[in-house]
Amino acid sequence: MKQTQPIEAGSVESKLSTSNKFYGNSTRLYISSMVSIRCKLVVKSMLESLDIDYVKVEFGEIELSKPISSDKLERLKTCLLEAGLTLVDDHKSILVERIKAVVIEMVHYADEFPNVKHSVHISQKLKHNYTYLANIFSEIKGITLEHFIILHKVEKVKEMILYDKMILADIAYHLNYSSSAHLSNQFKQITGLTPTFFKKLKLKRQQPLEDI
Repeated sequence: MKQTQPIEAGSVESKLSTSNKFYGNSTRLYISSMVSIRCKLVVKSMLESLDIDYVKVEFGEIELSKPISSDKLERLKTCLLEAGLTLVDDHKSILVERIKAVVIEMVHYADEFPNVKHSVHISQKLKHNYTYLANIFSEIKGITLEHFIILHKVEKVKEMILYDKMILADIAYHLNYSSSAHLSNQFKQITGLTPTFFKKLKLKRQQPLEDI
């Protein structure tokens, strides 16, 4: 979740009106910047406090037990905005949030990194051509999907170096790099440091996932 900023009343009303029209009787809601376990816990707490029944809360997505009233939707969106989260209400942005969710799950939370190319994995998960997904992502986010994946893999490498105490060869294997050298080169391109030097510095302050 991003740090909250003061919310202008007119801005909130506009977002609420647009989202009410977009979602109608849908039982799936899509949330931006919801990329960590903490975000999921915050959203679950919101739903429970608003007495909104849900089936599950995933990264960037809420599956409701049933459609909710306009009043409850407005209250939920207001709570989300106050927490630095936003209800997404256009098709392209929803697709981007779904792409982000797949990448974050794949890199940070899956027990094993897929043993296929990430383009194949993402395409299979979202049932869209990868080129189409990558083009939409670049259009909305202003960076390539490939670069977004690299940024997250580098953050995962930092975590594994510092907290899992894994050697570079094992990290490279776990994250499906072709070699330790490939991982090291990519890490240095993003951070300006080699993995070995990074470990020596003990830079334990990692970048929040929602800021990537």
